[in-house]
Amino acid sequence: MKIIQYFFLTIALLIQSILSLQAQNTEGKDFWITFSAFGWYPPATPQGDMQIRIVNGDVLTTGRIYFTELAKNVDFQIQPNMIFDHQLSEDEKLAVYNRVLSKTNKSIRITTSNPVSVYAFLQSGQFAEATIVYPVTALGTEYYAISYHHNSSYDEAYAIVATQNNTHIYHDNILVETLNTGQVYYRLSGVDMTGSHVTTNNPVAFFALQRAIAIPNGGYISNLMEQLTPVKTWGKKFFVPLTVFEKGTVRIVVSQDNTNISLTGGTIRNIWGGQPHLTNLQAGQYVELEILLSDNGCFIEADKPVGVCTYMDSGFSNSPEVPSQALIPGIEQTVSKAMIAPFIPIGTTRLTLHYALIITPTVTKNNTTVSIGGATPTNLSGVVWYDHSKGMSFCSFLLTDETKSYIFANHAGMIVFGYGTGTIQASSSYYYNAYSAMRDLDAAFYANDIHFQDLKENPFCAGLVEFRAEINGLHPTHPERIKWFVNGTEEPGTLNQETWNRTFTPGEYEIKMVVRYENDEIATKIGTLKIIPCNYSAEFFANDIPSALLPNYPICNKTGKVDFRAVIEGLSQGSGSLLWYINGVKEDAADDQLTWSKTFETGTYQIKMWVRYDNGTDETITATLKVEIFWLKMQNIRH
Repeated sequence: MKIIQYFFLTIALLIQSILSLQAQNTEGKDFWITFSAFGWYPPATPQGDMQIRIVNGDVLTTGRIYFTELAKNVDFQIQPNMIFDHQLSEDEKLAVYNRVLSKTNKSIRITTSNPVSVYAFLQSGQFAEATIVYPVTALGTEYYAISYHHNSSYDEAYAIVATQNNTHIYHDNILVETLNTGQVYYRLSGVDMTGSHVTTNNPVAFFALQRAIAIPNGGYISNLMEQLTPVKTWGKKFFVPLTVFEKGTVRIVVSQDNTNISLTGGTIRNIWGGQPHLTNLQAGQYVELEILLSDNGCFIEADKPVGVCTYMDSGFSNSPEVPSQALIPGIEQTVSKAMIAPFIPIGTTRLTLHYALIITPTVTKNNTTVSIGGATPTNLSGVVWYDHSKGMSFCSFLLTDETKSYIFANHAGMIVFGYGTGTIQASSSYYYNAYSAMRDLDAAFYANDIHFQDLKENPFCAGLVEFRAEINGLHPTHPERIKWFVNGTEEPGTLNQETWNRTFTPGEYEIKMVVRYENDEIATKIGTLKIIPCNYSAEFFANDIPSALLPNYPICNKTGKVDFRAVIEGLSQGSGSLLWYINGVKEDAADDQLTWSKTFETGTYQIKMWVRYDNGTDETITATLKVEIFWLKMQNIRH
């Protein structure tokens, strides 16, 4: 019997990155969004193009866009691996357009039948910006603003959308508003709000906004719009890439007192409001950096959780670059697969170039593949990789087909950004986090090294399961600072234990960890542990080599052909019970096939076989396949 587990890829000086394709991530089925005024002198009626983009997975999906102020629905249907764009009409624009300090109903709710990715985009002249829209499952109750206002005569703002009734909004511990579901609190400021602490009693969507800004000081002006993530998802290690431009700006905001940061690449800017040092930083303080393409990016390490945003700088003279903002997820938030598509503005536009920006471990960068419009995945070509000394790399991949989706995959983990620009002076620009995980990191537990939010999609066979807690700010002395529960009953002998183990029989178990922080607040984290019976088994072979041995035995032949064979006990007879994946992309021709073949190029591939047993449980087997194509050259030697 083969006990199946997903393991972390360990890279020197990097924390482990969970590789599950079905992790808690930026996909979801329920989203909230609002828009802000943009431009030098925003009119009472919004101008330009405002749109919602929805990117679908591999099943037919239906959905609804609901405009709260209008009580209006827009229903839609998306085919598998396709996109749906909704350009807002004039009345819809006005119904989501925030311009003055207010409490309104100017929100949009998007609900779908299956998980999708959602993005918002706006453009008018040189003003353009885009943001990912995070699902309700990824929202939280504690945020720090990360914005930009240095030397600007234009107000910055943030917008908060409530997902539940009677939601109280606190700005730096002062109650400023109470919202019901779908209501928006829009706050303007004439000074930089970076580091402002926003807390709520219910999860909210939080957007950092700026209608007109030059970054860092002088040059072309544009707007900013970026949805920020809650503090519970912030990490301690970050890798910041650059776009095709030679330099950029980074802001790091601290969430806890006495935080220390170290950099590899990047130089501190001494600006008003920012701190000129990296040690003993207090909650809400921030540091601004200049980063250079010649440094191959910037690697950030902190001893407590921090939030990071990067910005395109303002261009001068004939440069096309204008400001734009993107959130940088921590390295803990990598995924194995991401699907994006370039934005298509309507009407006159200065946006002519659209890119995917990919960061991934250097040692496996060449395993990154792309599938364009559902075509067979191929390794990236025509890209320049920038390799950082800390073991991370990034590249920009030009999205040349504006009508098709792009699916990127790398089993070693990656984070994908999207950005766009143009070629003329003061072109429009946008920049956003396109796809990443959204795991809780403030207090998390792992079972056999699988994050608690990923457990249900990663079943284990019956046997011993090892548990481990990772907690930021755990109470140091309280007699009940960590408590563990299995199916609602406290687990004996685990009080205040950060590691423990137990043998489980087949079934589903609710694992709950209750944590007390040093400020006496209590957090509860729950995961579903799925245990499958050991009398069901599955194995696959490649050229008669069992999956467990494949990493040590490369497939070597002249053609690159590999014959796959599955041996399964208890396989369900239903359609779709046996699926095969290569580098995270499903091999459609191999569905429900116990034997099949494929010709590979020289390289390293992740092969995954997913099995559904006749008892309703499922199992996944993964292995690394190495293929080497050789030619035997005969040489005539005269004696």
